[in-house]
Amino acid sequence: MKISNTENGKNSGVMQVAALENGTVIDHIPPEHLFKVAQILKLYKETHRITIGNNLDSRKIGKKGIIKISDRYFTEQEISSIALVAPKARLNIIRNFQVSKDEKKDVTLPDQITDIVKCNNPKCISNNEPMPSKFTVIDKDNVTIRCHYCERKINQEDLVIK
Repeated sequence: MKISNTENGKNSGVMQVAALENGTVIDHIPPEHLFKVAQILKLYKETHRITIGNNLDSRKIGKKGIIKISDRYFTEQEISSIALVAPKARLNIIRNFQVSKDEKKDVTLPDQITDIVKCNNPKCISNNEPMPSKFTVIDKDNVTIRCHYCERKINQEDLVIK
């Protein structure tokens, strides 16, 4: 992927984001949610090379964030969890510097979310006992979830990532 830098209306030819030989690119992340995606994926524990770009120009959404991870591929649960904060993100699998056409996909929110989000009800048992949080997705378009234990509804803007 070549993203050119523009100075004074001229293309300077400088790449803002380096090419990836093998790995995963998470593209079209809303800039304000880029670091929540990094938190959900626990990228702070990652040992592979990571490139993070934010507020990059995008013809589709104006500005975007992007995460590139060398030699790393995500599980379906990890991919689904991205949809909590970036429901329009796109995953591209890169092999030999090329996007694998068969492995290009949009993220989708699963029906159940386990141990990714914290219930925002301080009296919820999941906040007071050693147990995983569990949520049912009740609105995939607007990202609204309901706690399995206390049944509190949580909207996307109120999500607290563990």
